[in-house]
Amino acid sequence: MNNAYFQLKLPENEPIKGYMPGSPERFALKAELERQLVNPVEVPIIIGGKEIRTENKEKMICPHDHQKVLGQYYVAGEKELLMAIEAAEAAKEEWENMPWEHRATIFLKAADLLTGKYRAKLSASCMLGQSKNPFQAEIDVICELADFLRFNTYYVQEIYKQQPNNSSGIWNRVEYRALDGFVAAITPFNFTAIGGNLATAPAMAGNTVLWKPSSTSVLSNYYVMQILIEAGLPAGVINFVPCRGVDFGKVVVSHPKMAGFHFTGSTSVFNNIWNQVGGNIVKYVTYPRLVGETGGKDFIFAHESADIEALTCAIVLGSFEYQGQKCSAASRAYIPESLWGDLKRRLEEEISKIKMGDVRDFTNLVNAVIDQKSFRNIQSYLDYAKESKDADIIIGGGSDDSVGYFVEPTIILAKTPAFKTMVEEIFGPVMTIYVYPNDKLEETLKECDTATTYGLTGSVFAQDRAAIIKMAKALDHAAGNFYINDKPTGAVVGQQPFGGSRGSGTNDKAGSAINLYRWMSQRTIKETFVPRTVINYPYMEEE
Repeated sequence: MNNAYFQLKLPENEPIKGYMPGSPERFALKAELERQLVNPVEVPIIIGGKEIRTENKEKMICPHDHQKVLGQYYVAGEKELLMAIEAAEAAKEEWENMPWEHRATIFLKAADLLTGKYRAKLSASCMLGQSKNPFQAEIDVICELADFLRFNTYYVQEIYKQQPNNSSGIWNRVEYRALDGFVAAITPFNFTAIGGNLATAPAMAGNTVLWKPSSTSVLSNYYVMQILIEAGLPAGVINFVPCRGVDFGKVVVSHPKMAGFHFTGSTSVFNNIWNQVGGNIVKYVTYPRLVGETGGKDFIFAHESADIEALTCAIVLGSFEYQGQKCSAASRAYIPESLWGDLKRRLEEEISKIKMGDVRDFTNLVNAVIDQKSFRNIQSYLDYAKESKDADIIIGGGSDDSVGYFVEPTIILAKTPAFKTMVEEIFGPVMTIYVYPNDKLEETLKECDTATTYGLTGSVFAQDRAAIIKMAKALDHAAGNFYINDKPTGAVVGQQPFGGSRGSGTNDKAGSAINLYRWMSQRTIKETFVPRTVINYPYMEEE
């Protein structure tokens, strides 16, 4: 047996390619976009390393052109989910006992495959299936996912190094075991990197996983699964099971061997899962670890000393990049009266320049929202604002689903900080602004802090350092990721660990070692070299 100690160095973040005109990556991506559009894909269920096909199939379409079909995927039912649990349990012993350096190599190889020969394929699938422009796809499915794979591998190594102190004649050790059971992962449509991370982070720690991808991001998630298999992931370690949420809850979440639940999605779904786990608590072999990143109503709060140009840029990009469908997207802003006139003019100028349309046109900043359900939900909020006496739509407000699910970048001006679109999550390209009197800073900060149930991201803008200190303190628990003079989006693995609390989740910080701890169960071992043989203690002796 090789007893050497192998060590990984701290990774560097994957460089972001620019896709500039004439660049090789732009040429390759455009060619791949066209190739995928005319080559529909059949996505199987993958259980125990085997491809499974059922009678139930669903289409994968382009949100920006819903007549274009990218392929179809097979839907797992209760029978297949039980098979996946069996496969995960069967693979567990060999996987958790595999030497760490070999487990690590699988994920490091996957990162290199992702950023190398599969870069164009993954980006194109993300663009077409989730309606992302090339930059948004690049920072998601390529850079962030590669960073998750590389940094998490490093974090696991660093956790394994941590050992307790010893006293004379005693050697104390800690083993970082996998959880006693399997981990269930439900992943969202908006970031393929999140899908990959939610499935692989527990696996790195020796767990086996059931991965339920979002129905609107199956294609790119499937390609991630294929890369993991090519990298050497053993059969049954991660089981890829597109399915209905109700079936996953009924079969998987309630199963006695579910030891962990890794989730990104809506607050209501996570609340339902938590209730379901609580109702089944006596059935589980071990208390399940529940890790969730949920909703957000993310804010930008400006002080009268804020820089107008920086504030304009933050509102436009923070609110409208990827159509406001980031968990961290800015959707409410608090602006002092003294800045509003100039800021409104600049917003009108910049938003009027934004192009919206098909992802294959690289001049488009904004593309389509994910599906008809989302489109109608966003439209209902726009209709509410149009009919209300307490708000005005001052920019945008239009929508059209005749070709794709397009919603214009929209600015709503609210007359009250409690207006519906100031407090409820919309998950679309809609920013609501409340203009506050300059002398009501403290009162408005309190409104910002208490207006919603969420606590995910937020940013403040000011040049006055004393004002920054005051705002940061007042909004202490309002955001798990807090930005000063920057938009509240764009967290980078290894730099800004991501997650919030309150109604935004368990704040277990994806992109840091904190998340990896949740997938480990420690065993402390005390070994005494020369055991004690005397029962009485010295104090028991007679004088």
